[in-house]
Order: sequence, then structure tokens, then C-alpha cells
Amino acid sequence: MSAFDLDTSPAAATPAATPAATPLANPAPTPSPRPDAAPVAPGDAAALVLEVEHIRHGFDSQIVIEDLSFSLTRGSIGCLLGPSGCGKTTVLRAIAGFEPLRAGRIVLDGQLVSAPGVAVPPERRRVGMVFQDYALFPHLSVADNIAFGLHRESRQARRERVAEVLELVGLAGAGARFPHELSGGQQQRVALARALAPRPELLLLDEPFSNLDVDLRERLGLEVRAILKAQGATAILVTHDQLEAFAMADEIGVMNAGAIEQWGTAHQLYHKPATRFVGDFIGQGVLMPARVTAPGQVDCELGTLHSRDGLDVAPGVAEVDVLIRPDDILHDDASALRAQILHKAFRGAEILYTLRLASGGRVLSLAPSHHDHGVGDWIGIRVEVDDVVAFSRQRG
Repeated sequence: MSAFDLDTSPAAATPAATPAATPLANPAPTPSPRPDAAPVAPGDAAALVLEVEHIRHGFDSQIVIEDLSFSLTRGSIGCLLGPSGCGKTTVLRAIAGFEPLRAGRIVLDGQLVSAPGVAVPPERRRVGMVFQDYALFPHLSVADNIAFGLHRESRQARRERVAEVLELVGLAGAGARFPHELSGGQQQRVALARALAPRPELLLLDEPFSNLDVDLRERLGLEVRAILKAQGATAILVTHDQLEAFAMADEIGVMNAGAIEQWGTAHQLYHKPATRFVGDFIGQGVLMPARVTAPGQVDCELGTLHSRDGLDVAPGVAEVDVLIRPDDILHDDASALRAQILHKAFRGAEILYTLRLASGGRVLSLAPSHHDHGVGDWIGIRVEVDDVVAFSRQRG
């Protein structure tokens, strides 16, 4: 049977009313959108589609999520980014309604959907989900896959909506084809179209590009972002791939051991990491011993570094570790500071060098690929850091 022949009678069950949410005592910060984010309609500027407040979840005695909070405004794209096992997919499943909460609450479009003793079923949450394995029905055509969630619509309304979302994801005219006749990227677009077709309040994307090659993953991430913005959709992405997160999300929460260590834009996470974990997980870099010698100033093997915005360390702390990124170390033949090349990785326009300093310490440097040197060569380098990222020295 085709999805266009499903029953659309008024007897179809309607969602049960859910309790109205009470005001949050300490609401999570509302993220600011990226410059290319779609504008929010007048009157909806403060509309929170998703509020996750101090949630806790575990399996038996193992706690997977602990005191986790964030929120999403209408039309924004958020991301939970972290290594495998940090709990990010469990958060997504809790939002979808697949996992109960031990503490805290989840509010969707002003309605309480999850709390201890409260669990609105997934099918009544108006949440769409895109899985990493696409989860398409192989025996149904592309059009029927997309129409599957539109059974309460009339046949004509289903046909029009299917045509609309196929056009949106760049697959107009492909409705009669079957999933096995499509490439991986095309199948992912169909999965996205199916999730968007019922116009969900919130779209959840669980590692949606993990089965694709690296080049296609980044390109499709940018395309999916454009599609979501064109629809004014509110979405949250779960991934371990930071480039994927950077390409898609307005705001990113870096997760570690069941908690969000920092929530912010990609630029904030890279240039102003709040914790050692975030500094190490986002981008590449090394931590170098240094000493605070004046307000906003540290001395290290690379010389004296000055920070425009001061140092984010406790008063009186003298011994610190400073984060040195590859883009902080510039190739300069005229510099008296020398370093030996230990490894090189050609990246097309750039080469990533691993360098050994005179003390034996190591740093990374990105140089234009026409500065091609061999392993073992000594080259001149200089450091350019506008904002010094420093953490109090860890002992032991």
C-alpha cells in the first residue's frame, strides 16, 4: 500500500494535553545566533522552543547525564559535541522521549514533556529525528518514505508537501525512485525531507553524516544548514566531529562525562575555551608551561606573551599552562627563535609542522605549503597571540 493511501479520517487519535510549564527558576542562557542565522519573526524573539533544565539520567547505578542544562530559541541550530561515551546521544534520546529522567525537566514549546513521573510519548512531542543509518523503508519509494508521517493529511496535501520538501532538499523529480537507487548523500537528504515533512517543532539529528566520506560530510553539513534555515527549523545535532559542528550549528555545547563544559559559538570555543578539556578537544594545540609576570602577561619558552583581555586565572596564580595553537606559530626565516621539524603533514594549501624547541618541548605550526621544508630542518618561527588562554598549572 502506498503512503498516499493511508487513512485520514477524523477518528485518528489526537495528542493528549500536557501540563503547562512553570517558569524556570534559573533558566539556561539563551544563545546568540550566528550572523547567517535566519531572522526570528517579530514577537517571537524570545520564544524558547526547547528548555533542558538540570536533567539527570542513568542506567541502574551508572549515571550518564548529570545536571545538564541548555535551551534553544526558535529557528536556531544547536549542537552537542563530544567524544564517544560522553552522553550526548542519551540527551537526544531523552528529548525525543525514549529515555526517562531521574531529575530535572524538558520543556518543548512551552509544554512539560519530561520530568520524574512525567513522560509524554515520543509520537506526541512533534519532534522529528534523522538517524545516522537513514532508517529509510527499502520497499517504499522516495515519495512514500517522505509521506509516511503525513497520514493525517489529505492525499492532495500529502502530494503537495512531498513535492515541496523534495524541491527543498534538491531531489525534485526523484519521488518514484527507491532508496537503493540513491547515493548515500541523496539518502540522507530523503531522511531529512521525511523528518521535515510533518513540520516538527524540533528536529533531532543523531550523527547524521557519520556514514559519509569526509568531503561529502562537510559539504552536506553546509547544505543541510541552509535547508534548515530556509524552513526556519529549530534543530539540535549530536556529533563527535567538530568540523561538522562548526559547519552546521549556531551554538555548540561541548560535552564531557555527562555534562556540558562550555556552551558557545565555534569562535568562542576555539579562542576562549573555558576548561582544559575544551581547549584540548577543540582544534589542535599544546599546553606550554608559563609564569604570570604582570596583569595579562606571561613568560614562556616562546617569549613574553600579552593578552588583550587579561588572563582568566584566579588572583595570585603564578604558574600556568598556556594554550598554543598551530595558527599562533608563524614561519619566519628572519626570526632568532628556531625549531626543528619532527613531522610534517601536507594539507594542500598548508603544511602542519610538528616542531621541537631547544628545550625539547613541542609546538605545532601551520605554514603556507610553498614553505616546504624537510624533516630534521631547523626553521625560524615567531609567535603571534592576541588573547592568551591560560589554565592554572595542574600538579601531580
